[in-house]
Formats: sequence, structure tokens, C-alpha cells
Amino acid sequence: METSIDHTMEKPEKASLDIRFTDITSAELQRDRSPRAWLNKIASWGIELRGIAPVPIEERTDKRFINVFFVWFTMSTNLLPIVTGMVGTLSYGLSLRDASLVILFFSLFCSIFPAYMGTFGAKTGLRQMLHSRFTFGYYLITIIVILNLCTIAGFGIIDCVLGGMTLSAVSDGKINATAGIVIIAICGMVISFGGYKTLHQFERYSWIFALVAILVATGVGGKHLSTQVVTEPASGSTIVSFAGVIAGFLIPWAAMSSDFAVYCDPSVSSWRIFAYIYGGLLVPSVPLMVLGAAIGATTPMIPSWEAGYDSYSAGGVLEAMLHPVGGFGKFISVLLAFSLLGNLAAAMYSISLNFQIVIPIMRRIPRLFFTIIYTAVAIPVSIYAAKSFFNSLENFLYVIAYWSAGFIGVVMTEHFLFRKGNFDEYDPDSCESPRRLPSGIAGIVAMALSFGLIVPCMGQAWYTGPLAETTGDLGFEVALVLAPILYVPIRVIELKFCTTRFNKSN
Repeated sequence: METSIDHTMEKPEKASLDIRFTDITSAELQRDRSPRAWLNKIASWGIELRGIAPVPIEERTDKRFINVFFVWFTMSTNLLPIVTGMVGTLSYGLSLRDASLVILFFSLFCSIFPAYMGTFGAKTGLRQMLHSRFTFGYYLITIIVILNLCTIAGFGIIDCVLGGMTLSAVSDGKINATAGIVIIAICGMVISFGGYKTLHQFERYSWIFALVAILVATGVGGKHLSTQVVTEPASGSTIVSFAGVIAGFLIPWAAMSSDFAVYCDPSVSSWRIFAYIYGGLLVPSVPLMVLGAAIGATTPMIPSWEAGYDSYSAGGVLEAMLHPVGGFGKFISVLLAFSLLGNLAAAMYSISLNFQIVIPIMRRIPRLFFTIIYTAVAIPVSIYAAKSFFNSLENFLYVIAYWSAGFIGVVMTEHFLFRKGNFDEYDPDSCESPRRLPSGIAGIVAMALSFGLIVPCMGQAWYTGPLAETTGDLGFEVALVLAPILYVPIRVIELKFCTTRFNKSN
């Protein structure tokens, strides 16, 4: 029985990329020097070798659903949301009150999208980009995957820069930022090697150390947070622009959300997975971004904080906050630097999966090799990005919000309007058969056309559109609304064309 919208009578070959380890004895394994035996040996250590292939229902047996919450809680309990909050007061000049209100309301809204997208994992066994083939097709999904790779890789680079500069600040420059970046990147790579189970186990507990470190830093330096720089009343355009930064920080997680729930038992309620992801994102992100906004508004008023910022960016500020407690403060600063590993390791895990879908032949290459490749590329890029961190962060978060908002709008429209919100419409056997998938033209064209209005609404350091000069940066809002509106009529035409073509050819 066919379950997907675009289909033919042709039954595709069963798509299976997993490696079976039960048909080789220990003695044979010792004698065999083939790559397959080597991979079997790695698998015996508990390392996940399954790549982008769908997880069959008989292997979706994980009932520790609370781990999904801890994955997202740990990914959000680190320095990254603190730095994002600092952008509002330190870069945009908003007051703490105005920045906090923007953070609260836009976080409540933007966290909905990654939380819902994560529910596809347990119900379908499909990673997020593999599931997106049911909207963007077998071939054109490559465009989306490349954009997603740039996005996740960018967050990973920010993790490396922030962690590396914090380690450098702790050592008073004895460990330079380059060495710190290398340390953070390699640690993240090692954690991501283990795959799904290792990540779930690591993220279940590592947030404790990160949260304690943040609380200690706030307690030591908190007495200065009431000393806020005087600001002008916020303009509407500034508020809208900072809201775009919040959106750019939260919404892109939707493009990798289901990656961390694909082994969950499909009997779990979608509302439960939604609540775990939503809470895991929102509960730490909002207070930490508000804390970052408070730190950003105080930094110009405290000479030691400002000096730390000038020398080591955000890591220098946090180290200066902990300076009064001496060696203990340095220990806490080290914990703050390594708090980014939960976020970085998860990003590297998704990156390794995304590589396997860019070019189909890459699925034959074990996932962990792509982690090594990314690490080798990320280290030199991070070293360069460290020269102008805040400018890089601000521009990066803006740009990624544009495409990811359009992507979410299109995928949600396909799911709710054309597939009636029914998870059974996604047949895992179809994801490797181009004939049983949409062409993807409707999704790509809708997103491309939406940029006709997004560009005039862009407000970047390197370009400000005519509409953005008055309204502030509205690119995110336009992408989220316009792309799905354009998608509906184009998708209807696509369905009619594909159906007609099928009838003529059969």
C-alpha cells in the first residue's frame, strides 16, 4: 500500500545503510583485516556506525525519553546563549528591560519549531534532513543540506572560538586562543564519535557542571550587574533587529531536531517529545540570554570587565567576573569553557549525518570520518573567526535565520496541508527512491522567490535594504510567512504535473 503523496507502482529496493555485526565470529574477526572487520571491532566498543539510513521500527526501543530533554537542556546550558544575550545590550544598545522582553517573547515563539520538528524522529525513524526529502525531493534536498551544514558548522565554530578564548583568558594568555580552540574542537570530536547513545549519556549529566559554573560566576560578579550603562529609548527597528538574532539562535535547531530522537520507541506521545524539546531549549536559554544581556549592559561600566572583553571577548568578561575568587575562579572559568562541549559534540554528530546525504555515495563512508574532516576544517576557520568574534556572530545568526525560517514554513505546510499531519505518510522505504518522492521544485522555488521580499527587508552590516531602513531587519518574519504562502500554489501545480506525467508514462 502506497502511503506517500508522490509515488509509482515501482517497489524500491529496501534502503539499508546499517552494518550487521552478528555474522562474524571473534576468531574470524581477528583473522579478517578487511574494513568491514575493522568497523565491526569499533561497533563492539559501543560506537554507533549507523549513518543517515532510516532506523527500523524494531530498533526504535529507547524508552528513556527524558534523555531527549537533557540533550537540549545541555546544548542550551553554556556560554552560547549568554553571548547571544550580550548582543542585545552591548551591540544594539538596548536596555536590560527591553532586551529581556524581546528574549522572553521571541524565545517562547521560536522554540515551538524545533520542538515540533523533533517529534518526527520517533514516529518515522528518519533524521531531519532525510525526512526533508519528502518535501524537497531526492536531488534538490542537497541545496537544503548544504545550507544546513553551513548553519550547524557555524554554530560549532562559534563554540570553538568562545571556548578557546575563555581558556586563553583563564591562562592570562599563556595558552593562546589558537591552542584553546584546538583543545575544545578535539574534545568535541571525541565525544561525538560514540554517536547517539554516547551523546545521550554525556548530555544527561554534563549540564550539572555547566550550570554550577554559571551560577558561581553570577554569584561572584552579580553585585555589579545593577550598574547598567545608560541607554536611549529603544526604537522599533532596533527591537525587531534583535528579535531576528533570537530567531537566528533558536530556529535553526529545527533542521537537526529529530536526529536526537530517532531511536525512541514510537509509542511515545508526540506531545511528550515536543514538551521535552521545548522545555530543554526554553528553560535554560531565556534566563541565560537575560543574564548575558545584563552582563553586556554592565561591561562598559566595569574597567576590568571591559579590559577582559577587549582582550578575550566574552570569555574575558566571564574570567574577570570570577577574578576575585582567585584560583577557584580560574577553575570555574575552565568549566565554563568546557560547558560548550555538549553543544559542539551534538553539532558535530548532526554534521557527520548531513555529509552522508549531500552525495549519495558518501553514505558508504562511516559517519565518524566526517567528524574528523569537520574538525580539521573548523580549527583554522575558528582561529580566523576569533579575530572579530562578535561581528561574526551577529552577521552569522542573521543570515541563517532567513533560510531556516523559510525551510520550516515549507516543511510544516507540506506536513499539515498536503499530508494532513499524518506521520504514516512518510514511508521510510521511499526516501531512497526519487520516483516516490516529490521533485522538490515547489519547495526550492518557493524559498527562492521569497527572497525577492526578504532582501529589501535585510538589515546587515554589509547591506541594508530599503524597507529595513525604516522597519529594522524583518527578513526572518518575511521568510517564515511568505515561503509557505508561495509553496501552496506551486506544490498544487507540481502534484498535478507529476500525476499527469505518471499517467502518460504508465
